[in-house]
Amino acid sequence: NMAAPSAPRPPRPRKEPQPLVIPRSAAEEQRLRLERLMRNPEKTVPIPEKLNEWAPRPPPEFVRDVMGSSAGAGSGEFHVYRHLRRREYQRQDFMDAMAEKQRLDEEFQKKLERNKMVAEEQTAKRRRKRQKLKEKKLQAKKNKLEQKKQEKEPDQSQQQGSSEDDEEDSKEEEEKEDDAEEPSFVMGR
Repeated sequence: NMAAPSAPRPPRPRKEPQPLVIPRSAAEEQRLRLERLMRNPEKTVPIPEKLNEWAPRPPPEFVRDVMGSSAGAGSGEFHVYRHLRRREYQRQDFMDAMAEKQRLDEEFQKKLERNKMVAEEQTAKRRRKRQKLKEKKLQAKKNKLEQKKQEKEPDQSQQQGSSEDDEEDSKEEEEKEDDAEEPSFVMGR
């Protein structure tokens, strides 16, 4: 049995082979990657997830093969000893690195707090300065309004002020004369 001849398939569009380009720098490598991504914009881009930090495996709850004081002396035990020692050194290095990271984080937080306090002090100082300027402006405005009022009503205020001033001057002169007659202190008694 021969299969019936089917309709000829249209030829597949061939992808043009991309020329092999060897990147000479990091910037060129990045450019090539971007070009490859932009050839097919509908294709989803894989975004790698953040890897968890390495941490040493927790110590065993029960240690079966305890090493003695002559650990690693025998040829058969050497590799076991070596692995235990390497694992312990890794654990100690990890703990030291975590302690250093924690110390640096604390220092950074303290520095942030100090910077925040300094910034708040500066802000408060500038706020006080602005407030003083505002008050001076308001005071100058009030003084100006008062001067305008006095200029508008010069006759009334001058007449009242002159009569009051005359009375005050005469009272002050009388008091001065009284003071001159009475000695303020007595000598020789």
